[in-house]
Amino acid sequence: MPVDLPQTLPALPGQRLQRGVCRGLRALDFVCVEELIPAPGLRVDVMALGPKGEVWVVECKSGRADFRADRKWQGYLDWCDRFFWAVDADFPVELLPEGTGLILADAWDAEVVRMAPETPLSGARRKVVLRTFARAAAGRLQQLRDPGAGV
Repeated sequence: MPVDLPQTLPALPGQRLQRGVCRGLRALDFVCVEELIPAPGLRVDVMALGPKGEVWVVECKSGRADFRADRKWQGYLDWCDRFFWAVDADFPVELLPEGTGLILADAWDAEVVRMAPETPLSGARRKVVLRTFARAAAGRLQQLRDPGAGV
């Protein structure tokens, strides 16, 4: 039985970028979970799981001030195989650190324009990440299907 999902456009600029990133990555056969907490004190904007089990983290930045306020992004590197920034076409990309990936996005789609270097997760860390991803995705689906379940 399909679940009816809201079709409204997200309100905040970062949420619109998240939506476009998830759509763009879906076209690359990735599935995504937004606002995932891989460890206490960390919350990634998008975690994506690829068809071969690869794990990407994408941080969405709506502008210069949003980027400059981010002090946690380096902590996300230990929780993925590749790390990307997602920004819109007006973002000053020269601010973004070297050695990270770049995705240009809007509310409707996204394109990887600079592939992030690969730093494979250890087997033990990958197991934790995949379990966290699966539990978050399943819990959100259950909450959609049965809001009164208390998930």
